[in-house]
Amino acid sequence: MAEIPTISNTTTLKKYLDLDQKGAIIAEYIWIDASGGCRSKCKTLKKKPESVKELAEWNFDGSSTDQAPGDNSDVYLRPVAMYPDPFRLGDNILVLAECWMSDGKPNAYNFRHDAGVLMEKYADQEFWFGLEQEYTLLDSVGWPYGWPKNGFPAPQGPYYCGVGTGKVFCRDIVEAHYKACLYAGLEISGTNAEVMPAQWEYQIGPCTGIELGDHMWMSRFMLHRVAEDFGAKVTFNPKPIPGNWNGAGLHSNVSTKEMRAEGGMKAIEAAMENLAKRHKEHMAVYGEGNEARMTGAHETASYDKFTWGIANRGASVRVNRQCADEGKGYFEDRRPASNADPYQITGMIVETLCGKIEGTDVYKKSTEVSAVEQDMPVVVSKP
Repeated sequence: MAEIPTISNTTTLKKYLDLDQKGAIIAEYIWIDASGGCRSKCKTLKKKPESVKELAEWNFDGSSTDQAPGDNSDVYLRPVAMYPDPFRLGDNILVLAECWMSDGKPNAYNFRHDAGVLMEKYADQEFWFGLEQEYTLLDSVGWPYGWPKNGFPAPQGPYYCGVGTGKVFCRDIVEAHYKACLYAGLEISGTNAEVMPAQWEYQIGPCTGIELGDHMWMSRFMLHRVAEDFGAKVTFNPKPIPGNWNGAGLHSNVSTKEMRAEGGMKAIEAAMENLAKRHKEHMAVYGEGNEARMTGAHETASYDKFTWGIANRGASVRVNRQCADEGKGYFEDRRPASNADPYQITGMIVETLCGKIEGTDVYKKSTEVSAVEQDMPVVVSKP
């Protein structure tokens, strides 16, 4: 099948983007659909809003996004955060919205709500989060960008943090995304080329509470949006290429006020015990297809057992050596897949370390822990 060229007329578009909007503001409402993807629609505002509280509730056809049945299809969009629009510039804004149903309950795929309840309840713990988003860039036919057609590049080795033609691909997309995130005010703290060619990573954080999930979802939307302009596709598949190639994760760095204080290593060790007890529950929300990634190879732990260690990238959870030497700091949960929901990750971690709140549910509401996972052995290995 011949490759179909993807054309993005960004140069032509610019002359229209420069047109005077006569005081009107374009607000692009963005939400998360049933498959963990981003959707958006735009509306015109008569004036620039000063805060998210001034933004109106809106709605969409949930039957077209698998978020509602056809006979009760209205899903309501409740704005929760807004950001400067790096694509239209000016006073235009991007609006992150939660999905709610007509009965006044959160949509089944609204994981932000329950995570937010947990964050608010345990705000005194002062959770800091930093997530490392890995992703792979594909060409128009779905093959990693820059790879030989119907073939493979040289083995892994020269690509991680690489520089130079043949070692990195699509740096233009990465740079454009980086600047777009900074313009929008997102807490993007860095980026680097990853181990597999055409695979990259950027980091969001540190952020407190629910803000981490908000910034991560907005950064994902922007990544897809930037890639449109370059004719590339973004995949968060945790194992996009089978075989001797690294998968993609969403490593999650976590600390509390107690962990950051003198003697905080004791709190970190206590957290490891709690995480080990709920390994099955965490894996149930740590991303689809994660079994293919977490094989114990390619800097991953085994999917079916919990381990932790100092400076060990083959453990479920890694504690930075500097933190261990100083006796305080943070830990890195390396289990989440690149396609996992950041609200579920952070919400589950808070719930496991601090306790469940009645009426909240950070699990996937459409999927229960399977019988196989219920029987999953938990083997705890300490450093």
